[in-house]
Amino acid sequence: MQCRRYLRGATMGLALFLAPAPAAFASGDAPEASDFGVEPWSEAVVSVTDLQESASWLIEDGGWRIVADGAVDRSELAYWGLPQTVTAQFRKVCAVEAHTGCIRFIRFDGAAHQRPIRLTARPWDTGGIFSIMLRSADTQQLYDAAIARGWWAESEPYRFSFGGSDLVNVVVRGPHGVNYALYEREAPPFTGFPVGPLSQAFNTMRMVKDQPASLAFYRDKLGLKVLFDAPFTDPEPRSNNFSVPANLATTLVRRAAVVQPKLPGETGRIEVMQFEGFAGRDLSEHASPPNLGILSVRYPVKDLQSYRAMLLDQGLETAYQARSVTIAGFGLVDILAVRSPDGALTEFYHAE
Repeated sequence: MQCRRYLRGATMGLALFLAPAPAAFASGDAPEASDFGVEPWSEAVVSVTDLQESASWLIEDGGWRIVADGAVDRSELAYWGLPQTVTAQFRKVCAVEAHTGCIRFIRFDGAAHQRPIRLTARPWDTGGIFSIMLRSADTQQLYDAAIARGWWAESEPYRFSFGGSDLVNVVVRGPHGVNYALYEREAPPFTGFPVGPLSQAFNTMRMVKDQPASLAFYRDKLGLKVLFDAPFTDPEPRSNNFSVPANLATTLVRRAAVVQPKLPGETGRIEVMQFEGFAGRDLSEHASPPNLGILSVRYPVKDLQSYRAMLLDQGLETAYQARSVTIAGFGLVDILAVRSPDGALTEFYHAE
């Protein structure tokens, strides 16, 4: 296992968090995240101004439940580099029968400035995280419920076939431009985890400027496994789930790839997509707390010290890092975050 190279570093404790990066890997010697015990992400972190308004669609229409809420500990705010004047409240919600693929909504109070990360964004604008992806047994019903709440959408529910599956998809937009992509698999039946009105979150979509470079980051730097890497164009000129004009839908290539910690598996995914030929705005400079929107996903790691040493060995820098951070529902954790080439945050943590 690759992590054996780092067992010595794992005994260094806090010193490892301050150590310079060791020499980079030789070509072709890329490690795998699963060697260090990286598991599917447990939660997405979403910054909002109203916990009830943002969570109500998931709870009241999707059948999710509140698993924890209260004040955000000062140690977590310090981890993000936020000043003493900032406080925060959170509400964590999970799908029925699920303990992963949850969403932690956070309301930051006392911040000097907040703006939506993807303010007025179109799907092909890059930076931050475009959407949280969930499955549904009835996409039309959940779409109707979101619209009834005054939410919006990229399109009406859209049927298409991809990877041998017949799907119904719609991207609904909640407060602050937070998108939820719903997938209903009409055939073959989905059996990977319970679905119901609204399943646990299983993926997040990140729009990127250079899909091959982004895929290389997640595969070669973070050590995630590639589920698929494939282009897609609509088979006929029609309205579609990303608002691409119908007259361009059959020629515009949407190049997508999905990564996850280990294969097989149905959860803990990150998807990167490039609209080839569409030059969007770069919104990456805003993709940090306390700005509003989808901030990150959090992967639990059994051997975080060794995994961090590997990241440094790959030439990566941490955007945030701290030891003994109190996060409700996790307890005391060591945690770090890295940025993708398009500025999106991904967090890794180990509970003590």
